Amino acid sequence: MRLFQSFFQTYFYPSIMMLLALLLAGIVEGFGLFALLPLFGMTLGGFDSGAASSVADNRAGQIVVKTLSAIGLEPGARNLLLVIVVAILLKSILVLVAKKKVGYTVAHVATDLRLALIRALIGARWEYYVGQPVGSQANAVATEAMRASQAYLCGATMVAKLLQSFVYIAVAFLVSWKATSVSLFAALLFLLLFSKLVKKARRAGFKQTNLLQKLLSHLTDSMQAIKPMKAMAREDLAEAILVSETSRLNKALRKQVLSKEALKALQEPMITIILVIGLYVSLIYLHIPMAEVMVLVFLLARILTQLGKVQQQYQKMVIFESAYWSLLDKIQEAEQEREPVMGTKVPTLNRQIALKNISFAYSETALFDHVSMNFPFRSFTALVGVSGVGKTTIADLITGLCRPQQGEIYVDDVPLHVIDLRLWRRLIGYVPQDPLLLHDTVFVNVTVGEEGVGEAVVKSALQAAGAWEFVSAMPQGMYTDIGERGGKLSGGQRQRLAIARALVHKPRLLILDEATSALDSESEAAICKTLQKLRDELIILAISHQPTIVEAADRTYRLENGKVFLLDGKYGKF
Repeated sequence: MRLFQSFFQTYFYPSIMMLLALLLAGIVEGFGLFALLPLFGMTLGGFDSGAASSVADNRAGQIVVKTLSAIGLEPGARNLLLVIVVAILLKSILVLVAKKKVGYTVAHVATDLRLALIRALIGARWEYYVGQPVGSQANAVATEAMRASQAYLCGATMVAKLLQSFVYIAVAFLVSWKATSVSLFAALLFLLLFSKLVKKARRAGFKQTNLLQKLLSHLTDSMQAIKPMKAMAREDLAEAILVSETSRLNKALRKQVLSKEALKALQEPMITIILVIGLYVSLIYLHIPMAEVMVLVFLLARILTQLGKVQQQYQKMVIFESAYWSLLDKIQEAEQEREPVMGTKVPTLNRQIALKNISFAYSETALFDHVSMNFPFRSFTALVGVSGVGKTTIADLITGLCRPQQGEIYVDDVPLHVIDLRLWRRLIGYVPQDPLLLHDTVFVNVTVGEEGVGEAVVKSALQAAGAWEFVSAMPQGMYTDIGERGGKLSGGQRQRLAIARALVHKPRLLILDEATSALDSESEAAICKTLQKLRDELIILAISHQPTIVEAADRTYRLENGKVFLLDGKYGKF
């Protein structure tokens, strides 16, 4: 019921439209079923209106006979058949309208959930984001969203079958409430017995959701590390983990399939047994006329079939619902970790960035204690230190990804906390150690799909990054595909593309985080020459262990034991 309530509240209008269409379809179909009783009566007593009137002495038959008489039509076989045909046509149209609404809503459910998760993750704090397994989030967007939409589809189908069942039950009660009551009581007993299969399927569905998350997380991690693992002949270790997860998933799927098929298989003999009981009671104990018995058997068969389908759809829904709750939990968790809005002031960067008395700690581990630094405009500053000393954290503080516990960061003498962070970050170009290049063209990798960036702007960025020479020599120039993660390029070429990407929006601050650590000395020297040409246009902050970067920089800071030291002179001491 919680799932129904959630879907109904979120998609109120389409759900109401669907219910109204199904309700009208049920009423129309019920009226068509009423026409069966006098028609069967004619079959047994002769094809004339008198026979119809004589056998239609119960409430179901009287409704049709009186309605036809009221509009001036004779309740004969032709008109009764016409009523049935018209009722079926109207019912089909209304059901089509309802299913159209359901189909559109199913697509909306998957799309809305995907977009909600993507927006929540992108808007989350950096500390939260880096702690999330990529495979689990990819599984949520691809698999869980689709399974959640299937839960809505199964729920809507279940409601449709349930409404049809209510119509058939209402008509059956008008024919014989006693026989219908006996049959429904027996049907409910069977459905209660089968509820164990529904619970078993629900447990299998929850296991499937959890195991898919683990499997996709391990698969993503393994694929990212597949090259060194194959080089060391250790890919079998990753395979063992994936095989184990897949085997557990297989067991959950087998239980799920067994529960579904067992429910279908057991419902057929149940329907037969109840129909036989209903027929026996109607003829032997209740002495119901044959025309009414024929209609009643038809109705009971439809009722039991629809109730069986209701339970089947409910079983499918509970299998899929775990994906919906899992995805909803991820969205809510990410939204709770939303990055706070700091300020609204429009930033400028014409003079310097200054860090004053900054203190920062991760959990209980202190990185900085009252550290002060400044980065003048039109300068190239290197930041060095041993691994784990906090060099990248300085960049995170400047970009606003982290906030200092004490002290303040100033941009042109304006505190960072009063500046609009998104506008500030638009002034920053960032080049990581291992740039993620897309399996696409050079043009797309530089623009990252940003609209309004033309060839001239991309060419200018490639030239500034020293990449235009090799890009122009490619078969299709900037429209050449560079392969998976830039696999068709050398390490130096990949880094130059990453620099071009960082420069394409004309930043005022360029941050390079260990961007040359994986390059050979020749490629690194070429990158440094490029950076020296760029420093007259912006601030360059290069985080590195490499002496080549220190030699190319105007000034160098070294982080050590929570303190910062400025290099005294180009080749002096700290």
